[in-house]
Amino acid sequence: MDRKALEQRNIAMAHAFHQTGFRHQLRRQLVNSVAILPLPQQRTRKRERILLIRPDHLGDILLTTPAIHFLRAALPNAEIHVLVGGWSAAVIENNADIDLALTLPFPGFSRTLSDHVISPYWLAVQTAQRLRKVGYSMVIILRPDHWWGALVAYLAGIPRRIGYDLPETTPFLTTRTVLRHEHAVLQNARVIALALKRDLPPQAELQLQFNVQQPDRDWVAGFLGECGVPSGQDLIIIHPGSGAAAKLWNSADWAFVADTLAEQYNAMIILTGSDSELPLVQSVAAKMRQEAISLAGETHIGTLAAVYERALLVLGPDNGPIHLACAVHTPTVALFGPADPVEFMPWGDPDRHVVITSDIACRACRILDWRGDPPQYHPCVREIPARAVLEAARRVIQHR
Repeated sequence: MDRKALEQRNIAMAHAFHQTGFRHQLRRQLVNSVAILPLPQQRTRKRERILLIRPDHLGDILLTTPAIHFLRAALPNAEIHVLVGGWSAAVIENNADIDLALTLPFPGFSRTLSDHVISPYWLAVQTAQRLRKVGYSMVIILRPDHWWGALVAYLAGIPRRIGYDLPETTPFLTTRTVLRHEHAVLQNARVIALALKRDLPPQAELQLQFNVQQPDRDWVAGFLGECGVPSGQDLIIIHPGSGAAAKLWNSADWAFVADTLAEQYNAMIILTGSDSELPLVQSVAAKMRQEAISLAGETHIGTLAAVYERALLVLGPDNGPIHLACAVHTPTVALFGPADPVEFMPWGDPDRHVVITSDIACRACRILDWRGDPPQYHPCVREIPARAVLEAARRVIQHR
């Protein structure tokens, strides 16, 4: 298949994928019918207690932290609770803007199948009952299309329910905002501004928040010391993995970039990754000529942030760790394919956080899981040339 035909094929498939199917339309109608039920609202409390709902994983949670900080600055005496998945609790457990983090295995986000088709709805009823006992004056649904969270907020009888004006969520909300095609940091801040009835703050005030703990810094220093890395050694870090196969680059290209940067900047290459990404990290290391240290499977969120904090530069595909590097003020180079960089590129100074894409016309399709379709039909990341990544890395290092 030639490139033009491939682009047209993928554009047509992506368009079909994003259409609302009959089953989804039926589910929407059935779920939205709940909004006509006359449910009692929670009683008003003396101290304002606000609930934020965000079911996502590392990157999306980090992109929400500037909005949470905006909310805290505006309401310093309010009690702010956040409902997140257990997989994200570590991202915000040391966030000073949050009074309490509640966890829940959100349907559709826990990466496990439900026991029964009714399970998500029964969990919604149970969760609403618990939230009703806690008592909230306001809830903000931070993920735009999260109908399940909006449903829970409605069933819990929370008086003010704020989110995005989308068919999935609108019937359950009391206040809605239009979803704009802009960066997720601005989207999150905009819905908070709606709740506060204020203007957006200047972008310079919207900074990702992650507090690195000293024990995590000490662990990293000890680990690197055992590997013979001097305390003043420049580190360049590559996190080659991502949660979607379509986002991955070629191991040989990562190895070439790592070797070249190690030679040119006399830097130690550190490879990071989760347990499941260990084979990919090993593949990159095996193709390298220069020495590299693997931290794959060795770190948690805190220690990963601590090693990123020490780095000259962090490189990787579109993934959560790239946003973690931004949160600890380390420059990045990110390779984007199916996701839209307008919404999800690393947040910050574009001279410090560079995004590289290919020029294939079907990008960004916004489809992260092309399971069942041959990988060669989705080359948007793999066709990015190594020289473009090297040039971006050099530019960022020189700017720093």
